[in-house]
Amino acid sequence: MTAIQVDGLTKSYGDFVAVGGISFDVPRGEIFALLGRNGAGKTTTVEVLAGFQVPDEGTVRVLGLDPARDRAKVRASTGIMLQEAGFFPDLTVAQTVDAWRDFVAAPRPRAETLELTGLGAKAGTKVRQLSGGEKRRLDLALALLSRPDVLFLDEPTTGMDPEARKHTWEVIRDLAGQGTTILLTTHYLEEAQRLATSMAIMDRGLIVAHGGMAETLASQAGRVAFELPTAVAPEDLPIPVTSVEGRTAVCRAADPDLAAQTLLGWAGERGLRLRGLEVRTATLEDLFLDLAAGEKNDKKVA
Repeated sequence: MTAIQVDGLTKSYGDFVAVGGISFDVPRGEIFALLGRNGAGKTTTVEVLAGFQVPDEGTVRVLGLDPARDRAKVRASTGIMLQEAGFFPDLTVAQTVDAWRDFVAAPRPRAETLELTGLGAKAGTKVRQLSGGEKRRLDLALALLSRPDVLFLDEPTTGMDPEARKHTWEVIRDLAGQGTTILLTTHYLEEAQRLATSMAIMDRGLIVAHGGMAETLASQAGRVAFELPTAVAPEDLPIPVTSVEGRTAVCRAADPDLAAQTLLGWAGERGLRLRGLEVRTATLEDLFLDLAAGEKNDKKVA
């Protein structure tokens, strides 16, 4: 069953088109990554889905409901973690959670919520004494109080140290495993690649790439990189070189394993050693760079 439906969503602010007619669906229990550069339209899309903004055109449904018209019902079944939340700095973490529990029907117990987000030891700490990453975890705790069926996470791990980020990833995976639908926006591409089963990339209000995470990346060129041997020029190599960074040659190939085998065979015949050889399939970073390169080429043609 579909948890989130977006069909032709358009939202403008004056003459500025923030979202220009996008469409996508998110099945229940799936982690969906909505990605893009700053100003791409991600946050506006999330705000429309959460009922904070009304679309100019198009249809949006969350759990079959209109987030604007049925906002109370939608809010009862959703949680949202925005990029910035307003806290009372002199309340403790426990007091903050207790205050928010008063606005939620059948909320999680405070202790369970703090334990879930790794804040149990910070219950008596005032909010103003928390680090940036700890405040993000408190944001997440408040978003989870209602045991939401749909969870919107806007840059959830900004400011977190690696350990806290890893713990938050585990929480997100566990929630999805229990049937929660999660729409995630993040600038950490590794985070999106590790967590999401499907994704859409936005640019200037439009979706420029969309599909299952594994299938989309499998369709992209992989990467082979190595240090150029002494006296070897890029044009001497048996496969095309995409770029040279210092003495490191980078080759993009649909089958990076085959490209590496070709290179190793060529080097072996000449008694050469390919130092620092790295072979990997495509990543989200590669896809972003490809899209950016295509945009630059389009501008040059224009």
